Amino acid sequence: MLQLRTLRPKILVGGLGTRFCSRSYSSLLPQTADFTHAVIGGGVVGLAIAQEFARRTGPGASTVLLERHSAVGTETSSRNSEVIHAGIYYGADSLKTALCIPGREMLYALCEKYAIPHRRTGKWIVAQNDVQLDALQRIHDFCINEINVPVRWVGREEAARREPAVRAKKGVLESPTTGIIDSHALMLCLLGLFEEAGGTLALSSAVEAITPLGGPRVLSGAAGWELRVRDTESGQTSTITAKTIINSAGLGAVDVHNMIVPEAQHKKMYYAKGNYFSYPVSTHKINTLIYPAPEPGHGGLGTHLTLDMAGRIKFGPDVEWIDSADDLAVNTTRLPQTIEEVKKYLPGLDETQLQPDYAGIRPKLGKQAAVAHGKGFVDFVIRMEKGYEGWVNLLNIESPGLTSSLAIAEKVRRLLYP
Repeated sequence: MLQLRTLRPKILVGGLGTRFCSRSYSSLLPQTADFTHAVIGGGVVGLAIAQEFARRTGPGASTVLLERHSAVGTETSSRNSEVIHAGIYYGADSLKTALCIPGREMLYALCEKYAIPHRRTGKWIVAQNDVQLDALQRIHDFCINEINVPVRWVGREEAARREPAVRAKKGVLESPTTGIIDSHALMLCLLGLFEEAGGTLALSSAVEAITPLGGPRVLSGAAGWELRVRDTESGQTSTITAKTIINSAGLGAVDVHNMIVPEAQHKKMYYAKGNYFSYPVSTHKINTLIYPAPEPGHGGLGTHLTLDMAGRIKFGPDVEWIDSADDLAVNTTRLPQTIEEVKKYLPGLDETQLQPDYAGIRPKLGKQAAVAHGKGFVDFVIRMEKGYEGWVNLLNIESPGLTSSLAIAEKVRRLLYP
């Protein structure tokens, strides 16, 4: 059995947690190297896809994973709530639902197989008024009648016994299949599976240009793809070719998309920053994730209470629309709003104990886009682009991207190999 401690990448500790390092692109590969698959983006989704191709596409295939940073998983993948979602918020016909539900079970199975730290904490969605209670009823009916995801009502007596510090004036809906995971351990496992299967990791390797190859009478990309890659440490550029490319670049995915398509088909990325604040575990002993009832048109699921594997409490993320993906400092001016939102369901909050923790950014294709189904909802985009051969494009991969990552990888493989 593969053991996490036997994986080859050197481990660095810093910032938000465990980081991984390897050699940069120019030292790994000759300038004329060719691959069957080039996966762009080394977040959790890119890692899941890369190991899927390295392990399941047969002898003779080769996969390179290109990551612009000096470590994998340094963007959205390591700056989120680390929640394993149940898949209850999205439309029945959405890709988010179709991939989150099986992805959740695949993720739990992977955690059990490779001893990835995780816990099935369950989640409470709490209502403080009749409007929010109606929202919980709609979620309940949707889960039971349409998507077959378990949920249950928690009575007042049970709620008071299990989580006495939590206020829920009108009701509590529980999602028992929700959990938490150590996202860094997950990425380390996926990276180990990828390298064990013969995959090539190219860090500090920023894709600067992509050219589809093929004559005027065939689809663009039918003869493969040419990628110009810059080593971000040395500045050296290299050119490689690949039979297929997978754009899973997260916050950079729209930039990669725009490298390939005509200007008239360019897209714009919107950045929804989420600020997180930590809270001492000794202040309140809480064992369940606590979410407010969803609000229509919000870019997130509300400022919720989550736990890490050590039991530490975190509040967030909020939704702050920003102009740059580099704006990762916690905005402490958001603290009063966080306190106001949290006190609605945790009235005994000692606000003097809240500390800025970290911030993450959700890549969105629509500003003010809703997180759940309804007006403004923007689904995952995972498709073979029309007019091109051998290009799978992944855009708007935000929550529940981590939960869905293994199912996304399987879908991408089936797009290329039906």
